[in-house]
Amino acid sequence: MGVRIVAVVVTYNRKECLLRCIDALRRQQGAQTDILVVDNASTDGTDTALAPLIASGTVTYHRAAENLGGAGGFNLGMRLAVERGYDRLWVMDDDCIPDPDALAALVQADAQLLGDFGFLSGIAYWRDGTPCRMNIQKTDLWHKLEDYTAPLVPVVMATFVSAYFPAACVRAVGLPIREFFIWSDDLEYTRRLSLRYPCYAVTASRVLHDMRHNNKVNIATDSLDRLPRYAYLYRNEVYVYRREGVMGYLYLFARVGLHLFKIWLRSPVKGKRMAVILSSFWAGWRFHPPIEEV
Repeated sequence: MGVRIVAVVVTYNRKECLLRCIDALRRQQGAQTDILVVDNASTDGTDTALAPLIASGTVTYHRAAENLGGAGGFNLGMRLAVERGYDRLWVMDDDCIPDPDALAALVQADAQLLGDFGFLSGIAYWRDGTPCRMNIQKTDLWHKLEDYTAPLVPVVMATFVSAYFPAACVRAVGLPIREFFIWSDDLEYTRRLSLRYPCYAVTASRVLHDMRHNNKVNIATDSLDRLPRYAYLYRNEVYVYRREGVMGYLYLFARVGLHLFKIWLRSPVKGKRMAVILSSFWAGWRFHPPIEEV
C-alpha cells in the first residue's frame, strides 16, 4: 500500500466555500487524497449540503458539538487523521482552493526529500494572482519569503492554508494548541516543527485563498465589533515568540509598539483598541496551555 494522504478541512458557516474546496480536492491530478471535514457546529446547513458526498463516501464528516475555533478544529481533525492511520495530512481552511496539481507538487517534494521534513507549505495566492498577504511564509523570525524561483525554500513558519505534515512528525511534537482558538495556532505549530526538522515552502504547489480582501488583519482600522477577536491574536503571539529568547522579546515589543503607534496615528477610537492590545499582550505572559499528544 502506498502513502495514504488525507486533506483535513476545517469549516464554519461557509458551505459555498467548502463545496468549492472539496470540488478542487476531488479534481487533483497526479496524486489523490481522501477528504476529512471538521465542521465547527455550522448553522448554515453545511451538514445538509454535504449529505450526498458523505453518503457516497467521498467525504468523511465530523461535526463538533460546538465552535472550537480554527485551532480546536485543526487539533481535532489532525488527531482523527493520525488515529485513522493516514501517513500525510494536508491541512487547509474551507476557503482554500488548490490548483489541480497542488498536491502532486507536494508529493513530488516529499519524495525528493525522502520524507525528511517537518512540514511542506504551498503558496497561497489571492484572486488577482498576487501572493496572499496573510499566508506568506517566514524564512526567519523577521523576514518573509520573497523569492519564489527556487523549487524548495527553507522556512520556519507557515499558515494552515495548504500545510502538509508527515503523521510521524505530528505524533512526535503533538497537536495544535486548541486553547489558541483563533489566530497564530498555525504559526506556533509550524515553528514547533521547524525547531526540530527542516521545513520548506514548495513554490510549485499553488492554492487560491479566496478571501474578500488581500489584507492582513489590522486592529487600527478594523471595526469595533471585531475587537474582541484581537485578544486572541496578541495573547497567542506572546506565547509563540517568547520561546525564541531575546530575539523573540525584541520582536514582540517592537510589534506591539508599532501597532500602538498606528492606532494613535490613524484610529478615531483609540482607547478601546489600545486597551485590547495591552491587556491581551500581558495575558500572554501568563498563558501556558498544554500540548496534547495523539
